[in-house]
Amino acid sequence: MPRLRLAIALVLCAVTVGACGLGGSKSGDDDVTQLVTRDFGTTKIDQQGPAPTEAGDTVLGLLQSTTKVVADGSTVTSIGGRAAKSPQTWTLFVNGVALKDDPAKVKVKGGDRIWWDLRNATAAPKILAVVGSYPEPYLHGSGEAKRWPLRVECARNIDKAPCDAVAEALGKVGVIAGQSLVGADGGRTNMRVEVGPWDYVRDDRAARLLDEGPGRSGVYARFSADGTQLSLLDADGHVTRTLGAGTGLIAATRYADEPPTWFVTGTDVAGVQSAVRALEEGALSRRYALAISKDRGIALPTKP
Repeated sequence: MPRLRLAIALVLCAVTVGACGLGGSKSGDDDVTQLVTRDFGTTKIDQQGPAPTEAGDTVLGLLQSTTKVVADGSTVTSIGGRAAKSPQTWTLFVNGVALKDDPAKVKVKGGDRIWWDLRNATAAPKILAVVGSYPEPYLHGSGEAKRWPLRVECARNIDKAPCDAVAEALGKVGVIAGQSLVGADGGRTNMRVEVGPWDYVRDDRAARLLDEGPGRSGVYARFSADGTQLSLLDADGHVTRTLGAGTGLIAATRYADEPPTWFVTGTDVAGVQSAVRALEEGALSRRYALAISKDRGIALPTKP
């Protein structure tokens, strides 16, 4: 049973110091993590694993093996007695990507990070992708794709060092990425990471979703028209802070049926450099997106 195997693995983690945990996932690992949170990941409700699961387990079946679940068709409405009451919704991510298919039919893959979050859906009824399962989905893809090819796209006419640093960071977690310029042809079957100041990347098709607001992108932040300021939004879509020079942003979204697009961006080169330094698991864990000001991460959405 999945519950039994997860429980056994957790005991082994307890007696083997450093053997388990959320750090340092490597390509090919078969351990699966199931995380249940509320309020955009700010409060952990339950975590199972990392641990093996039985072959043939589904995403919903694994959840049902560990807690009481109420579902309306393919939509989960209550987990562990916590019912989603309007405007709340239970949102599911597999490796940081919103699952499009019925979780009762999607099989769990080795290495999956499954995340259920009870959140306010006022400003963003749908969240397409998040950064909080890093280094996923770079290592194992998501429910519909075993693994996407990856391309780091670098802003034109600007120092290439931040772009190289992103590629290096990905290499350290076992991911090899090609590089190209922002706006290069193709890439519609690739997962992409856009690197550069916002004014240099905002014409990208996925970037335009961020400019349209969280209802389209699922990202609770918006840049000013000239890209030099970043407004941080709460769960209702209201501006709580506006940050200027040196501000970075790490965020993810998804354009149409393409693989997710990540942004390591900022108000200027200094902001991009701050975002590059924050591209690591400890800073991104359980975050929908992350703003960076004076090298301090600010989880998005912000509190009112």
